[in-house]
Amino acid sequence: MELPIIATLAYGLLALIGGIAAYQTVKSKASLISGTISGLILLLGAFLQLQGITWGFNLSLIITITLIVVFSLRLAKTRKFMPSGLMLLAGLVTLAMMLTARV
Repeated sequence: MELPIIATLAYGLLALIGGIAAYQTVKSKASLISGTISGLILLLGAFLQLQGITWGFNLSLIITITLIVVFSLRLAKTRKFMPSGLMLLAGLVTLAMMLTARV
C-alpha cells in the first residue's frame, strides 16, 4: 500500500472520529455531519485508489484541500490548536504526501 493512500485513510479516520468526538463533547451536530461526510468521502477515495480507480485520488485531493481551507479559517478565528490546528496540520501532511507521490 502506498504512503499517500495510508495518509488519506488516516486523515479520513481522524475526520470521522473527530466529528463523532465533537458531537459527544459539545453536542455539535455540524461537526458530526461534516466530520462524518468528509471522513467517509476520504475513506472512499482511499478505497478507490486501492482499486486502481484514478478519480479516487482526485476526490481525496479535493476533500483534503477543502478541509485545509476550512480548518485554516477556523484556526484563524478561534486561535485554538485543538481541533483546528491538529486537523490543519494533518491535512497539510496528507496533501504533501499526495502531491509528492504524483510528481
